[in-house]
Amino acid sequence: MGKVLLVLYDGFEHAKQEPQLLGTTENELGLRQWIEEQGHTLVTTSDKEGENSKFDQELVDAEVIITTPFHPGYLTAERLEKAKKLKIAITAGIGSDHVDLNAANKTNGGITVAEVTGSNVVSVAEHVVMTILVLVRNFVPAHEQIAAGDWNVAAVAKNEYDLENKVVGTVAVGRIGERVLRRLKAFECKELLYFDYQPLSAEKEKEIGCRRVENLEDMLAQCDVVTINCPLHEKTRGMFNKELISKMKKGSWLVNTARGAIVVKEDVAEALKSGQLRGYGGDVWFPQPAPKDHSLRYASYTTWGGGNATVPHMSGTSLDAQKRYAAGTKAILDSYFSGREDYRPEDLIVHKGDYATKAYGQREKK
Repeated sequence: MGKVLLVLYDGFEHAKQEPQLLGTTENELGLRQWIEEQGHTLVTTSDKEGENSKFDQELVDAEVIITTPFHPGYLTAERLEKAKKLKIAITAGIGSDHVDLNAANKTNGGITVAEVTGSNVVSVAEHVVMTILVLVRNFVPAHEQIAAGDWNVAAVAKNEYDLENKVVGTVAVGRIGERVLRRLKAFECKELLYFDYQPLSAEKEKEIGCRRVENLEDMLAQCDVVTINCPLHEKTRGMFNKELISKMKKGSWLVNTARGAIVVKEDVAEALKSGQLRGYGGDVWFPQPAPKDHSLRYASYTTWGGGNATVPHMSGTSLDAQKRYAAGTKAILDSYFSGREDYRPEDLIVHKGDYATKAYGQREKK
């Protein structure tokens, strides 16, 4: 029987007080008893940094690795080379960019990388809408003013707007991007735009009231608010750099709940300082946890006086989402342990030495 290595964030006293916090080292996605009943060993850790981390020590003979996007165990090519028994890497959530997928296809005859597709799309979409409103309504500086014991309505109202009659665009219109647009319809925005290599059906576009823009720069130039909802891969890494941000409408807001490495953090910080961006919000960082000196923790909003709407990576790990991705992880494990390998096709990222999806770079299958 094999070893399962589970990498999660620490729940500390919160997990003891709230056992529904499944996505923590203490509560282990609720999987320990079931895994051990199957005859397997479960090792759980949050220690994943450095060559002597518990993660590095245990992965050498692990058959299964489970990690989350919120506290990812980065499976680099160097780490995969050491994982001589690894057969499957499961993402408890959505987004498997913490795995070197090209290396995974060559490791041990091709390891399977799977994630729980759809498990937290509603959670992230809600977080996107919340973040847009927090930025547009200038909530953060207003709250900080009250918390400081002050009262100066003019100071915060000068940068407060309505979302109605604004142009909002999403970079990618997959499961999350589409749900964001659907939720924004109620706000009667001037236009809802999207950029994606694959268009929605004409029926969906009409139902949502959105329009596709074929060129990313053209879309950015029209938008008051831009939300990033695409996967991280070679073509999107560092995509929002100084050059692309310069194509955005001056004074627009940028929201990123996709992946931290899609933006160049120094370029976003500079755009906030110069006023090219009015505000930035999101919950994704690179690496994670975010280093204490990460520039977007302390980004200065010099020109507009907007607020920093960044938070820890929490959008997809609400308690409701945790139940869904814990159940999905168990289903993938059951499919693997039983030998059926009857995985949901949409959950597979790479399988049997090849890409099973176009989401990570729109690759053609061999």
